[in-house]
Amino acid sequence: MNMNILKQLREKKGITQEEMAIKLGYKGKSGYCHLENGNVRMTSDIARKIKDILQLTDKEMVKIFFDPKV
Repeated sequence: MNMNILKQLREKKGITQEEMAIKLGYKGKSGYCHLENGNVRMTSDIARKIKDILQLTDKEMVKIFFDPKV
């Protein structure tokens, strides 16, 4: 996973980590921060929610979740 791309796309949309945390149902910013930093595993449910919140294309999702070198 390339979480730097996720961070860049989130920032491009003008959404803070705290706003993402709230939209994803976390009680605080730290839950999402751990996710974005790659410290916790992302579930497919959370990935779908992120796609919806950030209105990501399938191509953007592939950039985040799959290594193009593989």
